[in-house]
Amino acid sequence: MKTIPELLRERARAMPERELLRFEGVGLAVGEVEARTERWARALGALGVCRGDRVVLMLPNGLEFPLAWLSVAKMGAVVVPVNTGFGESDLGHVLRDSGARVVLADPAYLDLLSRVSSEGTAVERICRLGPGEEEPVPISGQIQSGPARPEVGAGELPDGVVTIQYTSGTTGFPKGCILTHGYWLELAAAARDICGLGPGDVALTAQPFYYMDPVWNLVLCMSTGVPLVILPRFSATTFWRSVKENEVTFFYCIGAMPLFLLNQPEDPEVERGHRVRRVLCSGIPPQHHARLEARYGCPWREVYGSTELGCVLSAPFPDVESVGSGAMGAPVPGREAKVVDEAGRTVPPGVAGELVTRGGVTMLGYFGLPEETARWKREGWALTGDLVVEDDRGYFRIVGRLKDMIRRGGENIAAAEVEAALSDHPAVRAAACVPVPDEERGEEVKAYVQLRSGYSPSALSPEELLAFARRKLAAYKIPRYIQFVEHFPLTPSQRVAKQQLLSGQPDLRAGSWDASVGRWLPTA
Repeated sequence: MKTIPELLRERARAMPERELLRFEGVGLAVGEVEARTERWARALGALGVCRGDRVVLMLPNGLEFPLAWLSVAKMGAVVVPVNTGFGESDLGHVLRDSGARVVLADPAYLDLLSRVSSEGTAVERICRLGPGEEEPVPISGQIQSGPARPEVGAGELPDGVVTIQYTSGTTGFPKGCILTHGYWLELAAAARDICGLGPGDVALTAQPFYYMDPVWNLVLCMSTGVPLVILPRFSATTFWRSVKENEVTFFYCIGAMPLFLLNQPEDPEVERGHRVRRVLCSGIPPQHHARLEARYGCPWREVYGSTELGCVLSAPFPDVESVGSGAMGAPVPGREAKVVDEAGRTVPPGVAGELVTRGGVTMLGYFGLPEETARWKREGWALTGDLVVEDDRGYFRIVGRLKDMIRRGGENIAAAEVEAALSDHPAVRAAACVPVPDEERGEEVKAYVQLRSGYSPSALSPEELLAFARRKLAAYKIPRYIQFVEHFPLTPSQRVAKQQLLSGQPDLRAGSWDASVGRWLPTA
């Protein structure tokens, strides 16, 4: 299969009545999706959208997002998904960076888009696309005719670009990953082979569609003839009820989702008796892995990848030994992976280093950032930025991020390791560690701590928490500073957005508990 539109057309010919999309009880068969996206593609062409044009989608979860995504792909144009939670700064960056000329948006975002798009962007036309719209409705502007515009990719050619997917990184402005039809098709095929989906299965996605996971879920369902249930958003309180009501057999989750689910009161009526037979997850908390399987009565397996790389590692479902080990699995077919030191030399099993990988279909590069793209690969191996160790079975386990490391007195400390230790305390819901500049040691460790419902800082002293951590970590890894927070800002992938967490704090010590002096420091 060369392109996603070709896959859709083939499925529409073979199984036109098979349900493909379902949202809030409304289902669309494959034939209906094919017909509607054909109509929308023609409407976009009539508005002046051309092959290679970038088209921004600023839409909430629903039927409109996947329909618009497929319609833009049919035009040979390039989809630019936008986080619906963006403010003026983030949105302005993506509009300017992508060079998008057309925007399809839900009515809720039109005022913001109108303001931001007028400030140094290439946007010429904004179209309304709300629930129930027959097709995109132009509300402002007109695409100017003129000479042929430079193409980002080659449309529907085998290596044609279909998406510029902006990463949800925790630092700096997002970077646009240039992704092809082949990227999405290979990613979906890897998930299909890992999970063994087929007739009778039902998939579900609860993540925002502007993130990458619902898109590969969509292509996976197109390729297997399986319906995709779309939830408006992830809600831990209603998730399992939605799973049961829709007879879901497979879902993928990421980040803090498993912990959010476990933190809910147990409800065997909806948590058991469902049809789920397989769950893929990135970042299963090792200490809670067995508990997840026991509570929900289905196997959970780790899978590792990224926007840049697609699917790289997976733990096979028959491998019960991986439960609770933290192992992300071995490379999927067509991929290679190894662990290297700072000089790029392969290190032996058990020694921490950076995970690098090659093979398979990856992004073409970061849009408009040739130097960043060049740094992303070294002698054909893509650098992940993740610190891992390899075991004797050839499985890889993550121990931190190279860019999320704290260097204290000459020792490297993986923030993720300290965060995991603190989160093991029964009163702690989540933790995030950051470096604090220090004249003597270079950097000190500061931990932001969110407590579970029913706990307060007065009930859990910093001394008690640090004493707990000392039982788990080497002395040099113990945080010097502690600060309690009510909530964490999260990226679309449900990871702590540390840049936002630190925003507006010129002195990270202010207002923190300082373990070296045994007292709270004054606020700034």
